[in-house]
Amino acid sequence: MIKEPDSRLVRRVHAAANCEPRRGGVRPDMLLLHYTGMVSCERAIDWLARAESRVSCHYVVDVDGTITQMVAEADRAWHAGAGSWGGETDVNSRSIGIEIHNPGHELGYPDFPLPQMQAVAALSRDIVSRNGIAPERVLAHSDIAPDRKIDPGEKFDWAWLAGEGVGHWVMPEPILDAVAERLYAPTPAEVAQVQRDLAAYGYGVDVTGEPDARTASVVAAFQRHFRPARVDGRIDLSTRATLTRLLEALPACRRESR
Repeated sequence: MIKEPDSRLVRRVHAAANCEPRRGGVRPDMLLLHYTGMVSCERAIDWLARAESRVSCHYVVDVDGTITQMVAEADRAWHAGAGSWGGETDVNSRSIGIEIHNPGHELGYPDFPLPQMQAVAALSRDIVSRNGIAPERVLAHSDIAPDRKIDPGEKFDWAWLAGEGVGHWVMPEPILDAVAERLYAPTPAEVAQVQRDLAAYGYGVDVTGEPDARTASVVAAFQRHFRPARVDGRIDLSTRATLTRLLEALPACRRESR
């Protein structure tokens, strides 16, 4: 239960039923951003609070920027579900989850308004500062569960958020010739290199050299976050160049052999 808000930015507390101690006594080292996918923020908070929902989160941010805390940061909320990052499969124990109110793709998927984005940025800065979370571990729900999730989606402005001091970002390689990009067919060696690079960044993908369904899901998740101009799951030249640039921008201690 929440004794008092973890952040001074919280405007109200609405405790969720589904929470527990973090397994193994680990401290959170990831920040995971979601969208609610519901008609209203109040309905989302009500559902996230109920035991029968089998879900919960640490924070909810409404469109006007109001921040509600539902689970204490010290506790494990049930927001990530099945997924992985960097080989870690218990993402809930390693992360803090923010639900950003947006009805989602099935209900029109409107833009995220500026007051909401400003609140997300301020809350995220506060969380990563207090918990020592690295920029490259500020992630989308779709990053850790690419087969199941697409939130917060391609309209979420990761570039703006990075400009506010949150997350890891590089300028995407432009799609200069859409026809050439679509005609480009990577060789098995090139597919394997992209798979190695995605895995090096943290995505859960096997190095097979084949553009299989899992690889397409992971590539689409990468595009939603880092190259949102076109999300189609195809390995194209723009995606390859953006991924290479992103890895090269990591701190030296995080760069892995490719």
